[in-house]
This record gives sequence, structure tokens and C-alpha cells, in this order.
Amino acid sequence: MSSPIAEIILDSLAEGVVTIDRLGRITAFNRAAELMSGLRRERILDRPCETVFATCCGGSCLISDTLKSGRTLRDQPGLLKHADGSERQVMITTNLLTDPKGRGHGAVATIRDLSREMTLERELKGRWKLADLVSRSPRMQKIFDLVPAVAQSPATVLIGGESGTGKELLARAIHAQSGRAEGPFIAVNCGALPDNLLEAELFGFRKGAFTDAKADKAGRFERAKGGTLFLDEIGDISPAMQVRLLRVLQERQFEPLGATEPVAADVRVIAATNRNLQDMVTAGTFRLDLFYRLNVVRLELPPLRDRPEDIPLLAEHFVDRLNRLQGRQVPGLTDAALAALGNHKFPGNVRELENVIERAFVLCGREVIDLGHLPEEFQEPAPARQAAASPLRQAEATALAEALHRHAGNRVAVAQELGIHRATLYRKMRDHGLLTTAPQSAV
Repeated sequence: MSSPIAEIILDSLAEGVVTIDRLGRITAFNRAAELMSGLRRERILDRPCETVFATCCGGSCLISDTLKSGRTLRDQPGLLKHADGSERQVMITTNLLTDPKGRGHGAVATIRDLSREMTLERELKGRWKLADLVSRSPRMQKIFDLVPAVAQSPATVLIGGESGTGKELLARAIHAQSGRAEGPFIAVNCGALPDNLLEAELFGFRKGAFTDAKADKAGRFERAKGGTLFLDEIGDISPAMQVRLLRVLQERQFEPLGATEPVAADVRVIAATNRNLQDMVTAGTFRLDLFYRLNVVRLELPPLRDRPEDIPLLAEHFVDRLNRLQGRQVPGLTDAALAALGNHKFPGNVRELENVIERAFVLCGREVIDLGHLPEEFQEPAPARQAAASPLRQAEATALAEALHRHAGNRVAVAQELGIHRATLYRKMRDHGLLTTAPQSAV
């Protein structure tokens, strides 16, 4: 690597590059590697890599490990210690250097600094997060934008969407931004209880109301006083319960079983359903007047298959949360795993994705989550996966094209908005055939 041209090429790269000979001595150390480590190349060239990087890579020299084992490492996460004592998160890839006959004569490592990308990603994630809801989908962003105004209103809210889309999470987000945030958030699944139990759960009872009523019991309406009552699966309640609930919403008071006086219902009601209540009204199975009482503000959560751009964001969100809960450091998912997730329809929506990631998290140990850690239905042969049209890839191409249009082809601005390195942006533009559509001056 003594060629001046080779040094110029290496110094032009954004990634750090380190090479060693067959004895483990450093033969090349480019400018990016100097900046990441705080080490000057003239001081470390010809020195054993293990003695130089023993304090920089957490006690292990990955490039030396590759030289000894012959095993390639791809996208290995690590902490690189700077000469000033600070640490930065990096991604390291190593490989053997071989001659034309395939004989090894050294090894090479490329080091990608993730610090700036992670900072930008955290900033962008702040825009894509509402309480425990995470999405970059335009349809979800519209809902996020509505939440502050909806939260400040006392109006009843009806949240629609398939099972597993996050209806309760949205209800909790509305409660958290409302004037009732200091009060309780009480949830009840109306579809899980028969009428007699649901009535007792919602309205409570007084001692002696029936044989087993040995003492007063407060219902959910009473326990939610000053806060929010979330009625999940409201479309599953019986006609008789619909009448009782309508009366409470109209009169803002209720009577516990066995009570002689009504109790004020000082609650904000948010209801949710995975059914089409309008169709039920037409069919005569849901009261029109109750529907109007509930449907003051309606928010509809789209299924995950309609927002595939959220799959990688949600997957990373679940991995981050599991890392925090279990004190682990699983770095994320490989491109192959993300591609497989992107090709799945997720009939169980976000809840199904969360379960898949939790399973993979258990199986991966401390490694990156790869295709083999996913359930069998995600592991089609590679040609079949490549032949299938990937919604995730289509969504990525659309997002890139829109960002390029917004910034008039300025790749620096686009990379900053998306939270990726310019080299990564260039590669993605090339992969999606967008280089020819971007202005030549946008570099």
C-alpha cells in the first residue's frame, strides 16, 4: 500500500480502512481511520495490529482474528476508543487479502462511524414517534398531527383499525396529551366478557345487589373518574348493553347495580373497534344513535401491509426496547432479515411483527438478527424472495424520490433528512435507478 495513488484513493473514502500483512503488522491506515481513532498513521505503521487496537476495540483486534481464523466478519458492531478516551459506535467488516492463487497474505478491515448517523436518526425518530407509536407513514403522520387537537377536546373518540394496529396505544397517547393526563387511564375489552359481567365491570355494584355482592365494588366508569375510559372492541357489545352505554353517554351519569342514586360519569370516553360500525348499523346490529355518540372524532389506523416503510423502523424500535428491558446489546437486523420482513403481509399487523422480533431476539444471542432467526414462513429460498416484488423496496424508492424532489436533488440535504451517510444515499439512488433523475449539480 505504499503507492501514492493507492494512498490518495484510500484517503478519499468516508470509511476507515486498515490493512495488515501476514505477520499482523499494519500496512495501511487511511485518513478516516485516523479521525475515528485519533491515531497518526506514521506512528503505527509496521506495528502489530493487536498491540495498537487492543485498547481501541474493547480488548479484541477483529482484523487479527480474521487473519488467524480466515473467517470474514460482516457488519460487526463495536465501540472504537479514541485516543482522547471517548468512544464511538462503529460497524466493522473484515476480510482476508489473498494473492491470485488464493493464498492469504494479510487482512483488511473497513470501519464505518455510526455516531453522526445515530444522532440524526434519533432526531428523525423524534418526528416519527408519538408516545409508544412509531411510524413514518404519511397516513400515520396525519393522525400524529391530529392528536394534540383531539386530546384537548372533550369529544368522544372512535378509533378504527384491524387487530394489532395499535388502537390502545393511540388512545393512551391521546390521554397523555389531554387535560385529564393526571387522571387514570382505564381500559376494558368489551368483547371478552358476557353481558352480566361486563355490566358489573363497567358500572360496579353495591353490597347486597346480588348473592355474592359482599361489599361495594367500583366499576370502570367510577375508577376512571377524572381520566379516560377506553372501551375496546365496542362493536362486540349486545343490543341491551348498547342501550345502557348510550344512556351514560347522553346523561353523563350511571347507576351501579343495587344503587339508589346515580353517579356522575366524570370521564372522557375513547372507543375502538376492528369492525365496520356503519355496516353494522345498516344490518341492524348496532344502534345508529350510539354510533353517532361514539363517532364524534374518528381516527382510522391503517394496517401494516399498507405502510411497509414502517417495518424497519418498528423492527429497530422493538429491538431497542428489548435491549433496554433485558440489558443486552443486540445491534439490529441484517438487510436479508429486513427484506424478508418487508415481503410479509403481516395479517396480525404490528403485534405480529413485535412477536416475530421478540422470537428472533431470543434466538440471536448477541449477534445481529439474521434471516435464520426468523420463523420458517419468512425463510423462502433467496431466488423466490428476489423474484417477489418487495413492498419495502418500493416504499424506499418512493421515499428517496420524494426527498430528492423536496430538496431539488441536493444529496447533502437528503442524506441529512433521512439520517444516512452520503455514500449510503448514493448507493441506494444507484440501486433504485435514481441517479439519472437527480440534477448533476446536486452532490
